[in-house]
Amino acid sequence: MSLQRTPPQASRRQALRCASAAGMATLLGPMAMAFAQADARRDIPTPPELTQHLPQARLQGRSRFRYYGFHVYDAQLWVPPTFDAAKLFSQPFALCLIYARSLKARDIAERSIEEMRRQTTISEADAQRWLQAMTAAFADVRDGDRLTGLHQLDGRASFFFNGQATQAINDQRFAALFFGIWLSGATSAPALRRDLLGV
Repeated sequence: MSLQRTPPQASRRQALRCASAAGMATLLGPMAMAFAQADARRDIPTPPELTQHLPQARLQGRSRFRYYGFHVYDAQLWVPPTFDAAKLFSQPFALCLIYARSLKARDIAERSIEEMRRQTTISEADAQRWLQAMTAAFADVRDGDRLTGLHQLDGRASFFFNGQATQAINDQRFAALFFGIWLSGATSAPALRRDLLGV
């Protein structure tokens, strides 16, 4: 059996084609990724609770949270057109969590207090007051349920369960610490924060 050699000119043509394709892929890769991300964002409908409370909301970023490999929820950050990540808590925004697992409202609230304490010291009186308010705001969740927290311009936090208003907590310190679980520099999930804020 004889081995057929590729003529040298053909080899050079193949190499040039491969180099050209690789160059185009390198050039277009970031552009294609940007278009793919834009398409993905267009495919995600604005939660109906934001139509009234955060007009013209756009999706700033999204991420998936896993705990020891288990998918817990998908997070989405919705912001107004003038949103500036550097001035986070002086403007309105909304954080939506779409759950993939069944969890009790009390468990979510207790974990939230733990994460808030990563940022600063919280008195036991504040912790108990906020724990009760969050338990009422969150409700028990199952796969597919959506919890939305709205940070309002005056610093209040309003909550929605599957689009229905549940509880408002009129405490600016609470709001900053609660949303800081995902968005502050002290978060326990920095990669998720980068995905949400795009910074």
